Amino acid sequence: MTKILKPEEIKQRFGQYFCRGIYTLVDEKNGVAQIIEECCAKGPVEWDAVNRKRAQGVLTKISVEGNTLIMDAIIGERELKFGAASKDLGGQGLKAVKIDGDKVRTTWVGLAGASVGIGVCMPQGPGTICAEYPDDIKIGGAHQIEVTVVTPKLVRVLIGVDDTDTREKGATWASVLKIARASTIGHFLEHKIIQLNPEAPEKTTNCTSSAVSFAVPEKDVEALIQYFVDSVRKETLSDHTVVAAFVGLKVPDPLVKYGWEAKSILYKVDSAYRVAKQNGVHIIEITGKGGAIGAVSAIGCFDLGLKAAGLPEDFEN
Repeated sequence: MTKILKPEEIKQRFGQYFCRGIYTLVDEKNGVAQIIEECCAKGPVEWDAVNRKRAQGVLTKISVEGNTLIMDAIIGERELKFGAASKDLGGQGLKAVKIDGDKVRTTWVGLAGASVGIGVCMPQGPGTICAEYPDDIKIGGAHQIEVTVVTPKLVRVLIGVDDTDTREKGATWASVLKIARASTIGHFLEHKIIQLNPEAPEKTTNCTSSAVSFAVPEKDVEALIQYFVDSVRKETLSDHTVVAAFVGLKVPDPLVKYGWEAKSILYKVDSAYRVAKQNGVHIIEITGKGGAIGAVSAIGCFDLGLKAAGLPEDFEN
């Protein structure tokens, strides 16, 4: 039999633990998911990352940013490989990711002390709808537990913006970050500043564009984009402002290539519209077309880490 507990019931039973948020993003077209788990401390995040990587299962990539654990996974189910961990180290891993209507069911297995993280901490974090346990719940010590955590199905929205400022006033990166932080739609994830070709003749000063990412229910995607369009329109000081939007966890390779090359090639505006149309990017002209290159490139470079903020020569050695 299965016992279903809501976050508040888990807190009442085991006490308050440390998860600050759990968000499950899916990209059904590409068969992948991303689980973002926010903690109040870095130690548990690093330990969980190593243990989950060791166990493999459906996880394909794990990274740690501050107190946040970012896990890429396939949608499906795979066996876990605890190996010697089951005897000497404990362990935990992600066994399955399954979509259930507007919800996602992630199934975790924990051994010994590692069972506390997936059995008590994560299921009571903000973002959890409920957790499904075996009828006889035993967590910690020498016990093993399998828990299914149910969360809302979310998608990732990337929004790129360029050319909101002038040589005399404004900064696109600051305007975009301010707008993102003020949003009441979805969960704001990341903000990026994208360095573009400094030889661009129509640049203001630094020649950068900016982009942000959000986790939102599918039904709220259009509302989020419209919020950004309306907010940028109020903020912009330029006659060439453009917003670009993309939904998904995997940025297409041609779009990444375009963004990277925009750091050294002086593209024409028409190229941005062509690449956007071919790769699922929606361009919205706010006051003109000039910002299209930067807005589209910001989406292309979004997942490049430090490379997004630099130029090719910064990474030659």
